[in-house]
Amino acid sequence: MADVRITGGCQCGAVRYALRTPPTDALICYCRMCQKQFGNIFGAFASVERKNFEITRGELGRFQSSDIGVRTFCADCGTPMGWDSLDPARTNTWVSLGSLDDVEAVKPRAQWGAEARPSWVAEVIAMPVGMTGGGDATDDYRAASRIHPRIHPDHDTAEWPPKAAS
Repeated sequence: MADVRITGGCQCGAVRYALRTPPTDALICYCRMCQKQFGNIFGAFASVERKNFEITRGELGRFQSSDIGVRTFCADCGTPMGWDSLDPARTNTWVSLGSLDDVEAVKPRAQWGAEARPSWVAEVIAMPVGMTGGGDATDDYRAASRIHPRIHPDHDTAEWPPKAAS
């Protein structure tokens, strides 16, 4: 197999990682712990062997959310980064799909944690759809021209944050 390098990281750029193989077993999890970790109705993950997961910048924050696992995140900005089993026999780690630089690269194939899935989830696909900054120019809060993200770009950088221009 050809060399693979799939990158990802947190919102602020303090933590970056690389995968040496494509992740597998991509899923959405509705369990209450994932809802709390992501501050959302589900978490989305894919599995990769730990030997093929490399932190390239910073270090992961860790929170033991249960007797079987640890949630990982950026301690600076709070971005959910993944989940690790506490079972020493397990050789994989789970990476949050939203932290991948290319979120289209890995498509979930299963749903877990159905006991905590909100009853209205099936209705979401039929809801009205809008774009970020979908307001008009007179809507100060939603006007796209007024939104200036302060997030790390979706690719590796030699330095982050960038040095201020002199």
